[in-house]
Amino acid sequence: MARVVVRVQPNASKNEVLRYLDGVFNVKIAAPPVKGKANQELIRFLSEVLGVSKSKLTIVKGLADRTKVVSVDELTQEQIVKQMEKWV
Repeated sequence: MARVVVRVQPNASKNEVLRYLDGVFNVKIAAPPVKGKANQELIRFLSEVLGVSKSKLTIVKGLADRTKVVSVDELTQEQIVKQMEKWV
């Protein structure tokens, strides 16, 4: 299991990975930060980006913050970075 740090910008026009800087991925999410909708959309989007099922992703820190730590089962840190950078 590996972890990735993600800084989320909710209410975007579309989901996208903006950049990777100092070990943090900046991601825009097209969902409002209301009742967990942005978190749900983040998990859905990351599952698409990383090519894993949503059940393999868990927000382990930062549920109510813009900066989140997401654990990813079945991928190494290197694999996560490689997959995410394809979307930048």
